[in-house]
Amino acid sequence: MATFDLTKEYVNTIEEAITSNNTEYLISELEENFPADIASVLYELDGEKAHQFFKLLDTEKGAEVLSNIDSDDRKKFIKEQFTVEEIAKYVNLFDSDDAVDLLNEEPIEIREKIIALLENREQARFILDLLHYPEDVAGGLMQKELIKVSINQTVSECVEEIRQQAEKVDKVYAVYVVDSEQILKGIVSLKQIVLARKNTKIENIFEDDIVFVDTTQSGDEVAQIMQKYDLEAIPVVNSLGRLLGVITIDDVIDFITEKAEEDIQVMAGITGEAEEDDTVWKLAKARIPWLVIGVFGSLLAASVIRQFEDTLTKISALAMFIPIMGSTGGNVGIQTSSLIVQSLAEKSGISLGLWERLSKVIRVALINGLVVGVVTGIYVYAIGEPKLFWVVCLSLFAVVILASFMGTITPLILDKIGINPAMASGPFITTANDLIGIGTYFLIAYNLLN
Repeated sequence: MATFDLTKEYVNTIEEAITSNNTEYLISELEENFPADIASVLYELDGEKAHQFFKLLDTEKGAEVLSNIDSDDRKKFIKEQFTVEEIAKYVNLFDSDDAVDLLNEEPIEIREKIIALLENREQARFILDLLHYPEDVAGGLMQKELIKVSINQTVSECVEEIRQQAEKVDKVYAVYVVDSEQILKGIVSLKQIVLARKNTKIENIFEDDIVFVDTTQSGDEVAQIMQKYDLEAIPVVNSLGRLLGVITIDDVIDFITEKAEEDIQVMAGITGEAEEDDTVWKLAKARIPWLVIGVFGSLLAASVIRQFEDTLTKISALAMFIPIMGSTGGNVGIQTSSLIVQSLAEKSGISLGLWERLSKVIRVALINGLVVGVVTGIYVYAIGEPKLFWVVCLSLFAVVILASFMGTITPLILDKIGINPAMASGPFITTANDLIGIGTYFLIAYNLLN
């Protein structure tokens, strides 16, 4: 199948087919395309047309399409077009983790009605087990569907067990081995099962060296562990070591992607979740808080300048270098804080202590400050303002060091008190360092020139 290319012309063709009730064409398109591609088409259709298009899908493929729609869009789509009975029909076919994601988008009363209507009572039990876990921990990321066999079984019994369980599992990543108390003991590969004799006990061929996570471990830890050991799936156990579920690589990728998007928005000074196709008011509301903080910071900077109005009046050339002080401080702060945030996110290897970090950052700042100061000092001489040479050089040198310090310490403090350190890389650092840069510049100018 060729790669799907979503174009405006294709969407128009689909809309025309829906309007003219060209069912044959629509069904052929639905059969030809993957669920993820169909979901991308639904994004472009209005509510009623999207539902008409969606209703032509068989229930199984419809469930796959629903699981591929983003949370906010799916919530709106379902609320506008679906009855509770219809939702239950599709949830029956979801993996348990995807089902919980969908149900968490619904009000409690709707959620309970859907669970009550589920024909698959095992699915209902799985969902109830998962609902009490937060979304950002291993328990909230795991699915209950997996393949497990008893350590006391023979290979022949194991194969039969796999046949029965595999009907409920879309992808078989591994076969987990448990004892009579459902304690995770290890893993057995399909290759070992195929090569072993029928009467061989599983306890003689399984591997007990297995990586697993606890239900309470954070999603970040799960992602780091799976990346470190190059895993496609990882089992999840409770505090007693009992096997409860498995986290697959696709769920971890979704988690990482969502978290990265949140961090990018925080770093850009956007509060909450904002998408390009959101309403004008929602987009404006997401930007306003940090813009107000930025304006407040600029007003403080203006107040600092006002305090040195006499100095500025006597030597008007000082005004030329105000922008470079603010921008240099902001740039250095962003660079430093971004590296610190990245190191906090990765948390791999032996992390540096606070004093080691500061020592390294200050040494880098000394070099950068010296180079920037000298380059700017040469420009000061070139434009015929030699009396400002030391003012500008020393100011830039000090600004680089102070901004580097702020860019290091701020994300570390935010991380320590449980606030997303990515916030430090946005307008917070930029505004703070603008203020520090301008304040430092005028203090040095005042003391050297007077």
